[in-house]
Amino acid sequence: MCARWFIAMLVCLAGLSRAPRLAQASDAVLPPQPFGPVPTARQLRWHEMEFYGFVHFTVNTFTDMEWGYGDESEAVFNPTDFDAGQIAEAAKEAGMKGLILTAKHHDGFCLWPSQYTEHSVKNSHWKNGKGDVVRELSNACRRHGLRFGVYLSPWDRNSKDYARPEYITYYRNQLRELLTRYGDIFTVWFDGANGGDGFYGGARETRKIDARTFYDWENTRRIVRELMPMAVMFSDAGPDFRWVGNESGIAGDPCWATLNVAGRYPGGSSDGLNLGERPGTDWIPAECDVSIRPGWFYHEKEDARVKTPAQLLEIYYKSVGRGACLNLNIPPDRRGRIHEDDVRSLKEFHRVLQATFARNLAEKARLKPSNVRGQAKQFAAENLLRGDRGKYWATDDNITTPELILEFSSPVSFNVVSLREYLPLGQRIEGFALDRWQTGNWVEFAKGTSIGNHRLLRVGSVTADKIRLRVTQAPVCPALSEFGLFAEPAAINK
Repeated sequence: MCARWFIAMLVCLAGLSRAPRLAQASDAVLPPQPFGPVPTARQLRWHEMEFYGFVHFTVNTFTDMEWGYGDESEAVFNPTDFDAGQIAEAAKEAGMKGLILTAKHHDGFCLWPSQYTEHSVKNSHWKNGKGDVVRELSNACRRHGLRFGVYLSPWDRNSKDYARPEYITYYRNQLRELLTRYGDIFTVWFDGANGGDGFYGGARETRKIDARTFYDWENTRRIVRELMPMAVMFSDAGPDFRWVGNESGIAGDPCWATLNVAGRYPGGSSDGLNLGERPGTDWIPAECDVSIRPGWFYHEKEDARVKTPAQLLEIYYKSVGRGACLNLNIPPDRRGRIHEDDVRSLKEFHRVLQATFARNLAEKARLKPSNVRGQAKQFAAENLLRGDRGKYWATDDNITTPELILEFSSPVSFNVVSLREYLPLGQRIEGFALDRWQTGNWVEFAKGTSIGNHRLLRVGSVTADKIRLRVTQAPVCPALSEFGLFAEPAAINK
């Protein structure tokens, strides 16, 4: 009897001496409820890409123009050494996840042999009219593990039917060609330029349209949803992602992923696009589009004006690092290849990014969160260090401003901080701050508002053995999927 009592006491004391147990997933601690608008599956796939490229290539490349008038001879298009593999390889080596080709720009020239117009590659001298740029580049992208998308300009300065009802049938027929002949399309990019002077089948006149009604966007977009359900669509205000309001590649700070869509239309007001709108009625995140050169199409006179690796890094941190996706234009030259100057800058830019994010210094830390949701393992702070977007740290519903301390056995030095929210639950955090432990006190070294898909902060050189993350404002409990500390190399080759 006494022996049994003694053993029971030992078991009880052992239980009291242990730290509070983290509950297993089987303990059924419920996840937080989503807050506000949330992304669709297709938007989540797009968010994960973060960085992809534009390929502006058409008759303008050979006429040294930015916007063709629509009267260019098909014979003008004649690249001397077109190499879709080289273009895709340049994008891959830059760290891009996909490419978007200007299948048809405002001049109306089609880079595929469309059966609905004579103004296409089928009447060019290139490959004796047997070539198909869309096919070659889409195939090259897949060989290099890149996604492929298409830009199809709604404005067509060549078509005799532009601004007439017949044009909508023409445009939709071309859209169907692109969505049924070239495999998976990750995006369809609808430009906001609409109407003006043009060739228009020889009329040589100015034609105006009402962008709110002429294209009947609801039914045009329905074609994309039917034929390519996972494709995201761009226009100034969505429906899947929005223009950031400039062509310099710079997102606002903050840059909310939400927008109030009611009353907006392609080509309409750009109010609110750069910063987003909080609270917003719809999940319409921003894309930052910018060219590696001053122009969108290749011009030999701009060879000495290619953006440097340092400039590209600055753009990256102010686009991807503010929760947007970066769409960087890399225009092929008259050979049909990415110019050596562009390739050189892209490679060095990517080398620095790879060196910066090769190692998360936070992985060496002991994590001390102020709260873990239901003390459950599936919501533990360690999820922040797994590099898995599907895992996240969350707190109890009534804990909206928690903190997390990282303790290191010896001081670490870093200059970049990375944060991500768990997007399926919406954009939840409205304010955060970062502190370092210095001479016995916490000293703030950075703060911000929106996080969303990705927040990158260049913070100067910070060395400390303790770092603290504070959520300073949130309407609901946070759900964070990444907290990283990284060291960007000091030297960047120009």
